[in-house]
Amino acid sequence: MALLEVEHLKKYFPTSRGVVHAVDDVSFSIEKGKTMGLVGESGCGKSTLGRTVIHLLDSTDGVIRFEGEDVTHPDKPTMHKLREQMQIIFQDPYSSLNPRLTIQETIMEPLQLSKRFDKTQLPKEAERLMDLAGIEKRFRNAYPHELDGGRRQRVGIARALALMPKFIVCDEPVSALDVSIQAQILNLLMDLQEEYGLTYIFVTHDLSVVRHISTDICVMYLGQMVETCPTKELFAHPLHPYTKALLSAILTVDIHHKNERILLKGEINSPINPKPGCRFAQRCPYATEECHQPIPLQEVTPGHFVACCHVKDINNL
Repeated sequence: MALLEVEHLKKYFPTSRGVVHAVDDVSFSIEKGKTMGLVGESGCGKSTLGRTVIHLLDSTDGVIRFEGEDVTHPDKPTMHKLREQMQIIFQDPYSSLNPRLTIQETIMEPLQLSKRFDKTQLPKEAERLMDLAGIEKRFRNAYPHELDGGRRQRVGIARALALMPKFIVCDEPVSALDVSIQAQILNLLMDLQEEYGLTYIFVTHDLSVVRHISTDICVMYLGQMVETCPTKELFAHPLHPYTKALLSAILTVDIHHKNERILLKGEINSPINPKPGCRFAQRCPYATEECHQPIPLQEVTPGHFVACCHVKDINNL
């Protein structure tokens, strides 16, 4: 059963030069206990999509369903319940924490707002969450600037878990951390998912990271979804020209594996008042006049959806 369903979601930002189509007609669903990786270049709309889904940003158009219920435009009581069920782990583990609150106070804040706990229970509950996220008790009275990046991100995870949500948006939670710390945080997120049945959207530009944690992957380009399928299928058989270029950029230590780098040429389209058709067409070596017409996602092979009118010819399908 799908925990989250998104249909034709749009998020536009008006500017003095026109309307930025940050998220443009995106549809997907995530099953309970699964992780959907959201990948693409910086500025493609990944973070905006994640924040719109959990109502940190209001959607321009489209439908959002959570556990089968339409929550696109929730009233205040519904929004209060959703805040307990939908949480986010931010990219920067320093700016996302209040520098004036101790670690214990930071974790207790959502517990206080929920009014589920008596004041006497709060410290004990905060201590339990610290233990859950792997934060030593000796840091409970420390401030964010006294911790390293990995511990700060663990605080963000503990805060997101405070009310035991069902769904968490992980907005590039390891991109600001050292590689050795990245592995620890990824393993922590996976352990928590297994133990509590959590469902994630994992936003990242690092395909090596998303391969490790995701069950399914959606590739975005300039606000639109160009390819989506199970993770193993994407890495084994990428079909969209943009996905192929992304995968070709992954470094490998295998000297016997020759991965020819695909260099993209041409200018990136502007997301302001974009023209109809494939937004990758200007950089695609296979582009024709047909690519300037609207191109929806189509199921090319079972469970593998691609937005490309030449996908069968390119891949000899």
